[in-house]
Amino acid sequence: MRILVVENYAGTHLGLVARALAEAEAEVDLRLMYKGDPLPETSGGYDGLVVLGGGQNALADDEHPYLPALARLTRAFGADDKAVLGICLGSQVVARGHGATNILGRPIEIGWKTVTPTDEGRRDPVISALGDGAPLFHWHTDTFTLPPDAIHLASSEQTANQAFRIGRAVYGIQFHFEADRTLVSEWTNGYPHLLKGDAAEWPARHERDRHTLGATADATGLEVARAWVKLAR
Repeated sequence: MRILVVENYAGTHLGLVARALAEAEAEVDLRLMYKGDPLPETSGGYDGLVVLGGGQNALADDEHPYLPALARLTRAFGADDKAVLGICLGSQVVARGHGATNILGRPIEIGWKTVTPTDEGRRDPVISALGDGAPLFHWHTDTFTLPPDAIHLASSEQTANQAFRIGRAVYGIQFHFEADRTLVSEWTNGYPHLLKGDAAEWPARHERDRHTLGATADATGLEVARAWVKLAR
């Protein structure tokens, strides 16, 4: 199994998805977009595509001119019946590539907060790992409308569209299920310039919640990752 992974922003690693891919003995082709790596034009030679998060928005084409091609590539993989996983910014790019409207600049949603599956989500092979709901990590302001033909899979109190699926295995997942406590700590310590205004209290809340909500999120996130990898085989 060979998976194309697009890392949009320094430090936004695969996290728990890396562990699930390693368990499946998958080959990973990692493209670092912030270093100018090229994107393939088609899905040829790959079994799946993972698009990770980032500090930019999904419409920032002037600063990140590869974004339109990446959005098209998510659609091409799906058209070839290959698995796609967009996480946070990645979910917004998947939504863009499939005809949704990107909504920018909402109040920040940050921390381990409950994500609740819809009825369809409880039956979904990936999102059903959340059970009736679980605390997962969030760090975003932007969101999107559901793409045409998308199945709505999950919501949080603040963000209606937390997960969707198109076809067999194209997933847009807004919450950071891949971010285990180690990765969350790296982001909290590494991006202080992003923790302003409504996010200024996050470092203190992080210390409070990482040992309780974070432990549950790690276990749930790994099961979500493993479930998606099974679809990519």
